[in-house]
Amino acid sequence: MDLTGKTALVTGGTRGIGLAIADTLLRHGARVVVTGRDREHGDRALARLDAGDDVTLCLADATLRADAERAVDTVVERYGHLDVVVNNVGGATDFATVADITDDVWHRTLALNLDTALYTTRHALSLLVPQRSGRVVNISSMEGRDPDPGLCAYAAAKHALIGLTRVLAKEVGPYGITANCVCPGAVETDWVVEQGPRAARVLGTDYPGLIRHFVGRTATGRLTRPDEVAAAVLLLASHAGSGITGACLAVDGGTTV
Repeated sequence: MDLTGKTALVTGGTRGIGLAIADTLLRHGARVVVTGRDREHGDRALARLDAGDDVTLCLADATLRADAERAVDTVVERYGHLDVVVNNVGGATDFATVADITDDVWHRTLALNLDTALYTTRHALSLLVPQRSGRVVNISSMEGRDPDPGLCAYAAAKHALIGLTRVLAKEVGPYGITANCVCPGAVETDWVVEQGPRAARVLGTDYPGLIRHFVGRTATGRLTRPDEVAAAVLLLASHAGSGITGACLAVDGGTTV
């Protein structure tokens, strides 16, 4: 799974799972552009990755089409070509049942988890299709396979992302491009620590109860680690994964078996 000579874009790559993905791709030879909206988080990520000129920070809000397209262009401007797109941006800041969700929360959640992948991938295809090679890896969630109640917008967006990926795989397969999803289980990133209490309230529990709930759904008896998600992305981004497309790879400790 050597990525020497390859370039990658990792959206939302300055924290959590995205940072672990960027680190793994770099350690296997790729040059990487990571995106994020916050300069402080971005600078901290660059320091942690410690990869010199092989990593570049692009400050961008992937929910904005112009920013998403600029991130793709940054890879080419910095490294000459684009090989791998990892659409990792996602999450939610509000949680509600179908009966209670507001239009604003619904649209913001879909924009963050679905529009971002569309904007980035659509522009990337203008480069990948002519060169007749490339990898697209979308980060969905176990909630896109077996959702919890109270997370309706997030679950709907992650289900839709899987559907988008499967359609894309059929459309671009003839051009030597693969498209796959990775569906992580619960990972206790800083984002989960920040937003988890809100999700917990919708589920009628507190944050420790939420974590116990997620652990209880697994076969392994523990949460998923960021490096385990990154390892799946590495496979799908590499030559070793060239026969895999349209797949939804669960990295959730057996939650959705």
